[in-house]
Amino acid sequence: MFDALSDRLESAWKKLRGQDKISQSNIQDALREVRRALLEADVNLQVVKDFISEVETKAQGAEVIAGVRPDQQFIKIVYDELVQVMGEENVPLAEVAGKTTVVLMAGLQGTGKTTATAKLALHLRKQERSCLLVATDIYRPAAIDQLITLGKQIDVPVFELGIAADPVEIARQGVERARAEGINTVIIDTAGRLQIDEDMMAELARIKEVVQPDETLLVVDAMTGQEAANLTRTFHNQIGITGAILTKMDGDSRGGAALSVRQISGAPIKFVGVGEKVEALQPFYPDRMASRILGMGDVLTLVEKAQEEIDLADAEQMQEKILSAKFDFTDFLKQMRLLKNMGSLGGIMKMIPGMNKLSEDQLKQGETQLKRCEAMINSMTGKERRDPDLLSSSPSRRRRIASGSGYREADVSKLVADFQKMRSLMQQMGQGGIPGMGGMFGGGNPLAAGGNRPAAGWRGYPGGAPPAKKKKEKKKKGFGTL
Repeated sequence: MFDALSDRLESAWKKLRGQDKISQSNIQDALREVRRALLEADVNLQVVKDFISEVETKAQGAEVIAGVRPDQQFIKIVYDELVQVMGEENVPLAEVAGKTTVVLMAGLQGTGKTTATAKLALHLRKQERSCLLVATDIYRPAAIDQLITLGKQIDVPVFELGIAADPVEIARQGVERARAEGINTVIIDTAGRLQIDEDMMAELARIKEVVQPDETLLVVDAMTGQEAANLTRTFHNQIGITGAILTKMDGDSRGGAALSVRQISGAPIKFVGVGEKVEALQPFYPDRMASRILGMGDVLTLVEKAQEEIDLADAEQMQEKILSAKFDFTDFLKQMRLLKNMGSLGGIMKMIPGMNKLSEDQLKQGETQLKRCEAMINSMTGKERRDPDLLSSSPSRRRRIASGSGYREADVSKLVADFQKMRSLMQQMGQGGIPGMGGMFGGGNPLAAGGNRPAAGWRGYPGGAPPAKKKKEKKKKGFGTL
């Protein structure tokens, strides 16, 4: 996400390095690079013009802050303007107190609308909001079946009347059922087309008039760049939408859609889809997105993802094991699987400040090494996992594990040696020592090289992390297909 844009902007900061202050003359090259970066990211031309004009005005009027370099100050100005362009703050999904909240989903075919409908339902379930999905797309083959399958996957009921019923009637009865059952939120999946047409808009308008939604969300494909903003504006003008969901953000290295939608359409981006999995939906925070664009990571989203997976009691028990050198291969395997649940290694690493410079090859090597470790640990007996010292003293055990996992004995020996070294270092840290971090996974600790700082070195980086919350006990809700 935003890789090409981040690289381009990095070259803009270089134009100001070595300068003692920001001036009319020395920011022109930097502004030219920013303009080129935004245009190549497929940001709308008018948005680019306004953006550059605002940055230039603010940069020239910026007061010189003692100890802050001109390039750092310029990054702060660009960051603030990015946040402004994308909407300043998160706009949460509506929730009507004491009533069933109605959400109407709209969009063209191929944007991932039906999947986004299920993703939104799962997101709401994590907030302890009960949901009902309503399938009104009677035109696309298997659209209803797809929604039913997704509903079963996330344990959310689906209301449908088949392909012979009127979509408006399906929506009306679905909302009535949700209200009768006391369901918190009903999400209506509507039909899409290959392009905007009169029939599509007329049907949407009729559904909207009948169900009176509290939210009308347009699902748009971020890969279409500034065209996503134009599409949002068209729907907003003709139907009236309250927000947008940008899908396929994980595959969009340009980012133009995120920077154009709010300015062009006037509708806020409420969520972004960052992967194919049904869990891959995130609320849209302009400040966090600006931080990612500038290569500074996204610590808050990373912490929130971790909090969804980690139980506080488990975390405390694990910390005690680590600091007392009782951390074993079973615990290590548990941590690796936890990491998998949070998403791809590449996606997680890029949320960490300073890690945006890791190449795709490095990330792939990391993924490969984790898989190798998991395969070797899976070939161990329970006793061997709990007592790594057994493997240190027994070549025959290491040979058996190598044979069972498909790797060499030398690979198993290295895993055991690295694990023992890591345990020893962690124990020293628990006793107040600050040892040099070792080479687990063949590359050492990336954060030890300064990765805990923003790549650009800007002092005003919007970091920090909320305190850990105790994981709520999830209650199963839903009653199958109606």
